[in-house]
Amino acid sequence: MIFVLALGASLANALTSIFQRMGVEDAPASTTLRLGLLAYALRRKVWLLGFALMIVSFGLQAGALHLGRLSEVQPILTTELVFLVIVLAAWFGFPVTRRELLGCLAVTAGLAGFLYFAHPAYGTGQPTLWAWIVTGVACSVGIVVTVAAATRGPAWWRAAMFGTAAAVSFAFTSALTKAVTGFAAHDAASIFRHWQTYALAAFGGLAVFLAQNAFHAGPIVASQSTIVLVDPLASILIGVGLFGDDLRTNWPWGPLEALSLLLMFIGAFWLTHSPLVSGIKGSEDRDLVSHRASASRMPDAPPSSC
Repeated sequence: MIFVLALGASLANALTSIFQRMGVEDAPASTTLRLGLLAYALRRKVWLLGFALMIVSFGLQAGALHLGRLSEVQPILTTELVFLVIVLAAWFGFPVTRRELLGCLAVTAGLAGFLYFAHPAYGTGQPTLWAWIVTGVACSVGIVVTVAAATRGPAWWRAAMFGTAAAVSFAFTSALTKAVTGFAAHDAASIFRHWQTYALAAFGGLAVFLAQNAFHAGPIVASQSTIVLVDPLASILIGVGLFGDDLRTNWPWGPLEALSLLLMFIGAFWLTHSPLVSGIKGSEDRDLVSHRASASRMPDAPPSSC
């Protein structure tokens, strides 16, 4: 059930990234890091569709996190890229090349290898307040530093930095989600008596805001790669450091799971830089997703630009 819920969340995430990218890519440059970007997005039906799918994804992910471990569930979400390839090929009709096939194979094989070799097991369970403070401060510092780095530089750099900040926010949000679902399982009304619920709302909103800035700042290849790759890595670190998730690190399991993660990240890198996923076609530098969506008369799909 954990894998079914996590894979469902990955599929919803793939659709969310497409629709929300469509919704904000044509927003004025002056809306970067301003609430005006969200105001612009809320007027686009295609973005609202993506937001609805994000809520679905959150519900599925919350269920998976309640049943499983952070360091187990979050790496599964890397399969979002595999679903992205399937959606772009099946729905938008783009051809799948050997690069996409090898990338999908590397992601799935690397993920399966990591989950088998690491064999994540429960650790301390409920973190202490001090552990929450240390983790929250570390994540906040990482977010602030990457957002500051995103205020200057070329478009691909700004998209990557905003994507990194969003990924760290999503990772910490996932940790808070796991804690809140644990409270809700015992007494649903009790979630309002725990500070984690309000921190979840704050960091969840921040993650969505930063993701929109990542989509708006530059090419989706930069934003998508950092969000998809940094999130599971940060989540594994949080799972081990905060919840005490126990991963097998002794010989030969440690090197094998490291190699599996490397294979998974290489596959994800291949996919995010493929013409199909990045939406870039040769020297035209056009967003193929928006182009095909416009041709299909999708609601509020913006014209090709990137």
